[in-house]
This record gives sequence, structure tokens and C-alpha cells, in this order.
Amino acid sequence: MGLKDDLERYREVGEAKRQDLAEFIQYGDLGSSRSDEIKIPIKIVDLPAFVYDPRDMGGVGQGQGGTPDVGDPVGEPQSGDGDGDADGDEDGEPGEEGGEHEYYEMDPEEFARELDEELGLDLEPKGKKVIEEKEGDYTDITRTGPASTLDFERLFKEGLKRTLVMDFDEAYVEEALRVGGWGPATVFEWARGERIPVSRAWIDDAYDSIPKSERSRWSSIEEMEANVERESTATRIRRDGIDEIPFRREDERYRFPEIVEERERNVVVINIRDVSGSMRESKRELVERTFTPLDWYLTGKYDNAEFVYIAHDADAWEVEREEFFGIRSGGGTRISSAYELAAEILDEAYPWSEWNRYVFAAGDSENSSNDTEGRVVPLMESIPANLHAYVETQPSGNAINATHAKEVESHFADDSNVAVAYVQGPEDVVDAIYTILSTEDNS
Repeated sequence: MGLKDDLERYREVGEAKRQDLAEFIQYGDLGSSRSDEIKIPIKIVDLPAFVYDPRDMGGVGQGQGGTPDVGDPVGEPQSGDGDGDADGDEDGEPGEEGGEHEYYEMDPEEFARELDEELGLDLEPKGKKVIEEKEGDYTDITRTGPASTLDFERLFKEGLKRTLVMDFDEAYVEEALRVGGWGPATVFEWARGERIPVSRAWIDDAYDSIPKSERSRWSSIEEMEANVERESTATRIRRDGIDEIPFRREDERYRFPEIVEERERNVVVINIRDVSGSMRESKRELVERTFTPLDWYLTGKYDNAEFVYIAHDADAWEVEREEFFGIRSGGGTRISSAYELAAEILDEAYPWSEWNRYVFAAGDSENSSNDTEGRVVPLMESIPANLHAYVETQPSGNAINATHAKEVESHFADDSNVAVAYVQGPEDVVDAIYTILSTEDNS
């Protein structure tokens, strides 16, 4: 094992010591990540360094000027001839990696997989918009089609079944024609009672071929049955085989391909936040700590994810993500204004037939009088969505007039696509995320 292998091993150890995902969500620095790259801190493992042996105080070649003192690090190992630099790059310069060992980077897909594992989730995204129709396997059957698609195996099986159903012991029936006093009509009735699939025409032909002297061999049918053994179809086929399989046009079936619709898994997430005067910094931070991992998770789950950010006090307006978590106004609160704007945006740009929809709102549960029951609840009921969620952020517990979350929770108690979560501190964030993501009805 060389020096490069040693460094790679230390890098692996460092990544294995990255911050626990739940701990990162609750207390980590979310702002250092981007929407397409989540950076989770690594608990640093010190890399080895060479030092001079303090016991070796003399010797040839120590020199003066620029020589490290006893015990000083010599520096990180450098590449030898033809080995490239210490991190495995052939043409890199020393020190280029800088803080590579400070973060473990994952994309949203990996983040979603790890959060599923961490919380025991199993969200299966739904495909909505049809982007392509293509031919699948030849599994469907029709009565007409080109000869190349004839299902010969099916045709053969149908003919074989008919052969087996119509087969009977001809010698046994001929012996019945040798019962004294019996003719073709009597033998035909007897054969029907014995469930022997023989036609009247065959009996007539067989009777004509029997000499008259043999037509009274048996005095009764009981005597014949006692002396002649009836041979089964299976025994006869094993002995003689099958000479021919009768095919009929009515048995012909033609295979044609199943039409498979490829659907794109699109999602739009409406993030709503109360920015009124009561939403102080501690409350805003809890909203960011809850909403940001939700955004990462849904980005990782869906093929195409779009996000809309709506801020509101008594009125609502659309904002960019960069200002969504920090903005604060001095006005009152009317939560319904945000849902009115959300409904308008969804109707115009994100039809329910083509988009999965998530509507997430957060605030301190303070709302203007009668707005929750009178306006918000009806609006939530009228906006089709995979999931509606409300997150109450009250670091000090419920305020006297903070009733919005409780009213929503009470009204939608029996609904499988409405979640309400309560966050009083960072330690509640992971539970809130689980409450939200585990509420969606995947049926």
C-alpha cells in the first residue's frame, strides 16, 4: 500500500464520519448547500505528517537554513516519479484540494434515499404527464393481423385440446355395435350416456363395415362391458402418438404490442410563509430548517421539480427563494390570501392532470378572525394536491390567539392528504418532516 492509498483510506474514513443526517437537518448549516448539491459536514480525521525523529540530532546532510527544526512537520507526502500528486491527480498542484475533507457532498437523489432510510419512508412518485407512447411486449391478442404475428403456440394448443376432447376408443364403440338387437341409433344413445364424443355419422359408417354375422356377438351391453376393457386416451396416445392436429380458423389469434405510456414525474411545490410582524427570526429559522430538506427530498424523488414561494401578511405575493426565508413585514395576517394566490398560479401553470402538487404553508398559527374556517379550509378543499401541509412554528409554545393549526387539524382529521406539524425547536424538525411525508396517501 502506497502513500496515495493511505490518503484515500483516510478520505473514506472521514466521509464515514460525516454528520448524521437527522443531526444535520436539526442543527447543521443548511445555507452552505445548493438545490442540486447538499453539503454535510464531516468530522475531520487528522491526516498523518512526517516529522524528524528528535533522537536523531546529528548526521551527514542536515544542512542549515530552511531545514525544519526537530519535531516540525515535514509536510504532506509528495508524489514520486510518475505517481502524480498525493490526491491521485496527475497534473494537480500541491494544496489544490483545500477543504475537500470538510464536507460530504450528495445530490438530491442520494439525500432522498438516505432520508427514506433514516425515517422509514417509502414515497413512490406518480407519473402524470404523458411524454411518449411506445410499443411494449407483444402481450395483447386480436383475431386478425399479419401472418408474421400469428400466435402459433396458442393455435397448436387449441388444436391439441380439441383432439383430446374429441378422442374416443373406436374399438370399444365398435364392440357395442356387436350387441344383438342393437343398431346405430341405440349405440349412439348409449355413447351419449357414457360421454363418448362420437358422431352418428361415424357410428353409421362403422356399423356398415361390420359383417352381419358379427352383429350379435354379445347378448347384452352388460356382457360386452364385462369382457371388453375401455382404453383411456392417455394410454392410447402414449402407445400410438398423435398423427395430426386439426387447426381451425376460429382458433387463430394474432399478437400485437401493448401500448406503453411513458409518464414524466413532474412536481410543483408551493411554499407559503407568514412574514407578518409576529414572525420573528427564531420562527423564520424553524420554517427554513423544515422546508429546505423537504425541497431537497422532493427534488430527489421527481424527474422534474419546480418551486413557487409565496410570502404573505394580510396580502400575498410571489418571491424568489433567496428572500423567502428572510423577508419580514409589519402588517397583520390573512393566510387565505396566500392560498388564493396559490390557486391562481396552479390553475394557470400547473394543471392537476400533468403535475403532482404539494402545498406547504408555515407560520405561527396566528390568523385574522374567522379566516381559517371561512376561507382557508374551503380553499384547501378546492385545490387538488398530493398533500397539503401546515407547519406551526412557536418556539415558546402556543400563543393564545395561535389557533390556525388546531383548526386545520380538527377539520381535516379524517383526510389522508392533509398534515399538520408542530415545531417549537430544531429538535422537532425531523419529526415534523416525517409527519408531513408519511401523511401522503400513495394509493
